[in-house]
Amino acid sequence: MENTKPGFGKKFMDVVKGNPIAVLLVLAAVIVGFRVDNFASWANFGNLMSNTAVRFLIALGVSGCLITKGTDLSAGRQVGFAACLAGILCQRGDYTGRLWKSVPEMNIALVFVIVVLVGLVFGLVNGLIVTKLHVPPFIATLGTQTIIYGIALVISDAQPIGGFQKIYTKLITGRIGNTRGFHLPYLLFVALVFGILFWFIYNKTRHGKYMYAIGGNDVAAEVSGVNTTATLIRIYATAGVMYAIAGYLLAAKSGGASASMGTGYELEAIAGCTIGGVSTTGGIGTVPGILVGVLVFELLKIILQFLNVNPYYNYVVQGLVIVIAVALDIRKYIAKK
Repeated sequence: MENTKPGFGKKFMDVVKGNPIAVLLVLAAVIVGFRVDNFASWANFGNLMSNTAVRFLIALGVSGCLITKGTDLSAGRQVGFAACLAGILCQRGDYTGRLWKSVPEMNIALVFVIVVLVGLVFGLVNGLIVTKLHVPPFIATLGTQTIIYGIALVISDAQPIGGFQKIYTKLITGRIGNTRGFHLPYLLFVALVFGILFWFIYNKTRHGKYMYAIGGNDVAAEVSGVNTTATLIRIYATAGVMYAIAGYLLAAKSGGASASMGTGYELEAIAGCTIGGVSTTGGIGTVPGILVGVLVFELLKIILQFLNVNPYYNYVVQGLVIVIAVALDIRKYIAKK
């Protein structure tokens, strides 16, 4: 009997055709690695992993919104707010530049819980505006984006935040292995844990099935008995929690925070998701694909940096990648129809 299973060559070509941007950027990284000193170093690898880990958490939050044909433009500002709140609460008691002098030095675990709860509230607000007030996600999250940024400016007094407790920065920026040789940052393992958790939620739970059903056809899903309102609220609430966690980690990783931190991160997260196969038309997306997309997008930024490209042009290149990724996604959708 003839074997009808596709061979490795065909599978490989399908991957290449399905992810042209990712493939091209990986090839570019290989070429740059041979031509530029220190590009293929453990220090650069560790930096890439740390940056990818935080962005991956943000992308996981955005992914549920995209899969259900929505979006979340408040992601970056929520990350910035969480970083500010975490930074203020994690300042040393003896730091002369403390913003909230009446608040005693706090345990970093307690601060984490507070930041996550605030992120949950922001996410619930987004979900309720979208589902109960029937405001399109684009407009709803655009409005909350501005509100959250304003609150961040108020609590931080528009000042840079520093003077963190040593345990806060050391715990987040720690790594396994020789810092000059092979090493793996702790943030990598945080990202892997959440990646596995989201993979399980998306593939093995009723919530995941409902999410994809809503993205495929929300009317049909509701007729089939799916509580679309509750599912969407959970999605936006979960997104808020993920942004809060990312902001908490980002402040420690950066060694400081400000209200402007996180600016544009929502666009990077959406780009990473789209490059990784999350369809803007809804109902399609995988956690491994999101990880690859975010990794590739971070790789692009590092390639431009090592090639000494003017930083201002980085935004141009990144914008082109986003437009091309979405355009290719739309072409796939039209072709299937």
